[in-house]
Amino acid sequence: MIKVDEFVRNISSCSEPHSHYSDCLKALWWAQKGDWVKAHDIAQEEGTILGDWIHAYLHRLEGDLGNAAYWYNQASRPVKQDESLEEEWKEITAYFLSLEP
Repeated sequence: MIKVDEFVRNISSCSEPHSHYSDCLKALWWAQKGDWVKAHDIAQEEGTILGDWIHAYLHRLEGDLGNAAYWYNQASRPVKQDESLEEEWKEITAYFLSLEP
């Protein structure tokens, strides 16, 4: 299983996410790469509560806390307020990496 620090190194050294990554990991990859729009499009198209979790994070990253709260609710996740964006990204990323074969 790949670890978060390896995933971050991949983001730094590659121009595209690995094709074998899940859509959720691709969205997180693009978010960390700084392409919010691409990350958002992938998360929105993912169409599951797991994609909704990333969608919520992305709206929090954007600063749209009302929209983020809606998507946290859709994902059945607590609204994040006290955790830094970096901590939340690492938490979500670690979760999705744990699902990888």
